[in-house]
Order: sequence, then structure tokens, then C-alpha cells
Amino acid sequence: MPLPSVEDARQLNDQELADAIVATKRQLFDLRFQKATRQLEREVHQFKHTRHRLAQLMTVQRERQLAALQQDSAANDQINQTDSE
Repeated sequence: MPLPSVEDARQLNDQELADAIVATKRQLFDLRFQKATRQLEREVHQFKHTRHRLAQLMTVQRERQLAALQQDSAANDQINQTDSE
């Protein structure tokens, strides 16, 4: 099974992205729980895939936060510039 593409995460809207992060964190918790109770016999590679997916989702979320901050900053700069004129 190949690792998921970050482009898939970028196509999600903000709410879907937040939901996917919560679901992925839950999946990672479940995998850890299965490992601790020795129910996880195969598919140990799922840890790698799940952590990778979580990192992708959180990266896209952070990119969006930074873009929103940058837009707010640019809007404030324009407002301040027109006020000073």
C-alpha cells in the first residue's frame, strides 16, 4: 500500500481537514492500544502510514493558518496605508 499523497489532503475543506486529523489521531491511538494488548499481529507498517498521514494533514492545516494570517496582515497594512494618506 503506497503512502497517501498530500494533494489528497489539500483538496479537503477546513472542516473535512479537521475531521480527518481527529480520525487519524484516533486511528493512531487504536493502533497503539492494539499493540499494547498484543492484538496487532500484522500490518505493523500501519504505524508509519498513519503517522505520515497525520503529518500531512497537520502540515496542510498549518499552511492554511499561515496563509490566513498573511492575508489578515496584508489587509491591515492596506487599511493603515489608506488611513495615513
